[in-house]
Amino acid sequence: MADPTTIPVDTPATATAVDPARRTGSRPPVLAVISGVVAAAIFALVLAGTWLTPYDPTHQDLLNTAAGPGNGHLLGTDSLGRDVLSLLVAGTRIAVVGPLVVALGTVLFGATLGMLAGWHGGLLDTVMSRIADLMYALPGLLVIVVVVGVLDGGYWLAVAVLTLLSVPTAFRMTRSVAAAQARLPYIEAARILGLPLHRILVRHLLPNLLPTVLATLLLDFVGALIGLSGLSFLGLGAPAGTPDWGSLLQDGQSMLTVNPWVSLAPGLLIVLTATSVTLLGD
Repeated sequence: MADPTTIPVDTPATATAVDPARRTGSRPPVLAVISGVVAAAIFALVLAGTWLTPYDPTHQDLLNTAAGPGNGHLLGTDSLGRDVLSLLVAGTRIAVVGPLVVALGTVLFGATLGMLAGWHGGLLDTVMSRIADLMYALPGLLVIVVVVGVLDGGYWLAVAVLTLLSVPTAFRMTRSVAAAQARLPYIEAARILGLPLHRILVRHLLPNLLPTVLATLLLDFVGALIGLSGLSFLGLGAPAGTPDWGSLLQDGQSMLTVNPWVSLAPGLLIVLTATSVTLLGD
């Protein structure tokens, strides 16, 4: 009879502890559940937002401009007579997709480079770490403003530059965990057994990096959401006339005493989305 304690060679090793909630049978934290529901609702708007708008977000009613809530407009209208609620729902897509692209790109490049640097160490680790430190020291928002302003590249250039400047964060976090894991006994055992390098990295090292990678992904999303919304507020993000939370914040500045919901609603959505995703990352 086979020894029940024997672990197959190709079974992914893990150095993580058993989840206390799973061990005790307790329910997930209430905040985590609420945050998950909010985040799921936001991403549902990304997929189906244009179908859920009560009005055409581009329709202008010049006889009903800067009106408060009422007359069929739950959050009133903006300075061009467009329905604020429709603009919010339609603007969810560009407000969320850009930060999601930044987060995925950051993790894809940063985590991969960090895993390789932590695994190999030596000169490769030193050179990559110094480059990451140099990039990390750059004033990110200022660099984006200068590049986008000079090249007049718009929203997606801002996304590309922000992704590049966010890579060092994912690199440093992943590299530190990978360097610690690469010296543990289960990795040494895999080496002694002669497993191919790609199998050790993918089936044994990567599973132990996933918690760090996932947390980095969510936190990078929050940072990109705030950064890109700020650029849209400055007029360097979404193209003019495109519904976006950041541009709505800027448009509503002149209407705070008439219809504050033009600025208040997108601001609340940015805070709500950032908070819920941050709590999920926690």
